[in-house]
Amino acid sequence: MTNKTLIVSAPGKVILHGEHAVVHGKVALAVSLNLKTYLRIQPGSDEQVRLYLPNIDTHLSWKTTNLQFLLTAIDADVQNPKAASKELVEQLRQYVGISEGYADTMSLSILCFLYLYGAISSSNSQLPSVDIVVWSEIPIGAGLGSSAAYCVCLAAALLTASGAITCPALQRNDIAKWNDDELELINKWAFQGEKVIHGNPSGVDNAVGTWGGMLRYHAGKIDPLSRIPNLRILLTNTKVLRSTKTLVAGVKDKLNKLPSIMKPVLDSIDAISCECERILNAIASGGDVNELYTILEELIDINQHHLNVIGVGHSSLDKLCQVTAAYGLHSKLTGAGGGGCGLTLLRPDANPSVVEASKRALKDLGYDCWETNIGGSGVSLQSPSSLQKDIFHLLCEGETANEEF
Repeated sequence: MTNKTLIVSAPGKVILHGEHAVVHGKVALAVSLNLKTYLRIQPGSDEQVRLYLPNIDTHLSWKTTNLQFLLTAIDADVQNPKAASKELVEQLRQYVGISEGYADTMSLSILCFLYLYGAISSSNSQLPSVDIVVWSEIPIGAGLGSSAAYCVCLAAALLTASGAITCPALQRNDIAKWNDDELELINKWAFQGEKVIHGNPSGVDNAVGTWGGMLRYHAGKIDPLSRIPNLRILLTNTKVLRSTKTLVAGVKDKLNKLPSIMKPVLDSIDAISCECERILNAIASGGDVNELYTILEELIDINQHHLNVIGVGHSSLDKLCQVTAAYGLHSKLTGAGGGGCGLTLLRPDANPSVVEASKRALKDLGYDCWETNIGGSGVSLQSPSSLQKDIFHLLCEGETANEEF
């Protein structure tokens, strides 16, 4: 176990195009979101493992002696991650005292942590005493990859602390990156954490959190895209709860009932994703920005209409689109739809007063709204001086754990 304090960050994600169509074999574009999860890990001195999750008001600690069962219960090879068995997850559930049929964020976060901590630590045949704080800017349960960013941060921090991967040297900007082989190992372990939380995830969210930038997802294959420009967006959370499972089932039902109508719509969404990829490459290559952004706006408008056609729209999202359209901006839902979040594209020369007026109008509807970027870097090691003051305070001056197992 390293004697250093480490700070790790990983981004959330948005689906730019291809949501729902991807379930039916079409292309989807997922892109990193400049809202991040941050984790601080430092060695403990009292044979305790402490986990503090201020976003969900969770403060926990365990004695390392009480966690020794993890070394025998988890058959793990740190270089070759594999999924936690149902029997192991059940054993962890009973140990922590989580009710059967759990699905709340706190329970899933604890189970994921214990599995990754035990599995990665088992390579050294001992359980280290550590203090971990995780804080996130990413809204929880909004389809923005918050759980994947949590898993990526845990995997990167635990692998680095255990010596399974190197601790990269900080660069001039006080941020460091792991090499490609180490990122691949981080991604594989984060995927195992996502399995504990979601059961059968696609792997897209943790891949975006690890690699950053934009990924092309098609028929189970994930390909990072190079030469993708950073884009400015408004990200809006309507705060309308929805069931992804129900929405996915509704699209499938329509497809089964009306295949001659629905298949062309899904084909068109696929074409939008491919055209968007081409346009982004053209922007990165120095093409006419004004003309290319006009095409991006048209693709957003067309896709939003398609998503309404396949039945995943919502009145809250219609209002979002109407409000931003009144300011000359173009918006679409991102993720499952039925409420949830939407994104609004901002041109590089967007008038700041127009952007602010649009944000105020959206907040007046009761929505949360952020101006942010997409397409930035993935998981990173950061120095304390690279953090904003409020994030530094939450990570480095927060409370300690107060509930012991």
